[in-house]
Amino acid sequence: MADHETAMRGGVEAEDSVLIEGAAFRLGSPEWVLDWLAEQDQPFPTPWFRDETPQTLVEVAPFVIDRYPVTSGRYAAFAEATGYRTVAERRGWSLVYGADYWQGTPGASWRRPGGQDTGYVPPDDHPAVHIAVEDAEAFAAWAGGRLPTEAEWELAARGPEYRLWPWGDEWSRELTNTTELRLGDATRTATEWRAWWKELQSDQGPIPLTTPVGSFSPHGDSPYGVSDMAGNVYEWTASPSRLYGPSPDCDESLLTVMDRFRVIRGGSWMNLRFQARTSERLHGDPTGWACFASGFRCVRDP
Repeated sequence: MADHETAMRGGVEAEDSVLIEGAAFRLGSPEWVLDWLAEQDQPFPTPWFRDETPQTLVEVAPFVIDRYPVTSGRYAAFAEATGYRTVAERRGWSLVYGADYWQGTPGASWRRPGGQDTGYVPPDDHPAVHIAVEDAEAFAAWAGGRLPTEAEWELAARGPEYRLWPWGDEWSRELTNTTELRLGDATRTATEWRAWWKELQSDQGPIPLTTPVGSFSPHGDSPYGVSDMAGNVYEWTASPSRLYGPSPDCDESLLTVMDRFRVIRGGSWMNLRFQARTSERLHGDPTGWACFASGFRCVRDP
């Protein structure tokens, strides 16, 4: 249970954290998942998902994980108590998806996710966004925790037995905040997605479509009762981007580049369901990459 000091400093009480018992399990996707993805009407080629294989046996010690991603309200408490300014705040911009692609947007940060020209201020119960690795690590240290490893994150998302999404292998857009929540289950190409987003921006501006944490609990939770492990916001991990084993789609030059990145898990509100699977891996530059879908949650030792 969190002690009083940690709770006062932005930590979480027992009901908002989950003890994950240690386990040995196979990290990543079994080969049948790549075969299944290749059969789906979705926009990504098989090499996109190759870094999820081969499955590798890992052993994870017990740990405690935040039930929810860190919210804007919790991040505000941290910033007020410490005077901390995020990477986006210090440099004066962050990445927002524009009409056609990512744009460095003046004034965009966790305080104003759409940038200085929008009036949108995120509600306290929405996940904090525009979070870079050092912003997440600074909060975690203040709150008495750390970022999860990739293996810890995946175990908390699905348990020791493989499943496509936290709740199981059967997709439901009613259990998570991904693109399908608004567009329906018909798979959209990247071109169709951009057309939808462009129209949406003209109506309300480039604001993130996050939902309050825990909105899909308990039915969208993992077997352990951890919420928002699929969609809503990307979540940083402490793990460098390395392959699990030999890959026919990766040469030595790519391996060198990958090692400079960090693994991001969970997908986000702006992704299709295929990128919100429990074993999907995305990769971000830990030296300052942040966008209006990047967030995190903390873990600590029991």
